[in-house]
Amino acid sequence: MKLKRLRQDDVEINLISLIDVLLFLVIFFMVSTTFVAKSQLSLILPEAATNEESNREKAIEVTLDADGHCNVNGEPLVDAKLATIEQALGTAAKGMNNPTIVISADAKATHQAVVTVLDAARRLRLLNISIAIQEPDEP
Repeated sequence: MKLKRLRQDDVEINLISLIDVLLFLVIFFMVSTTFVAKSQLSLILPEAATNEESNREKAIEVTLDADGHCNVNGEPLVDAKLATIEQALGTAAKGMNNPTIVISADAKATHQAVVTVLDAARRLRLLNISIAIQEPDEP
């Protein structure tokens, strides 16, 4: 007696749900990743008793290290001369309405370096200036 075999369907893996899961994971990791890079200069900020946060949306960050290197919004400058800083501040302030200049100078940076940044800002009529500090450690 000859029995007829039941025809078996081909086994398939449903890839659509796997693609959905992978897409969800990619989106999750993209959203949870921090893309803000801090300045490459190593700074030790001077200490002060009061620390007021400025409006960071309209801020131009100028960092000065102890060796005299200068960055404007994380971009290193070729030198710390007045003309170079003035040009970098002018480029960073283009299109901004009354931006705040935040100077983050190392505690061992020279006073002249800070004054040069202040002078460049004054020449460009950027008058909202803030100096970044850190609060002293309590003993």
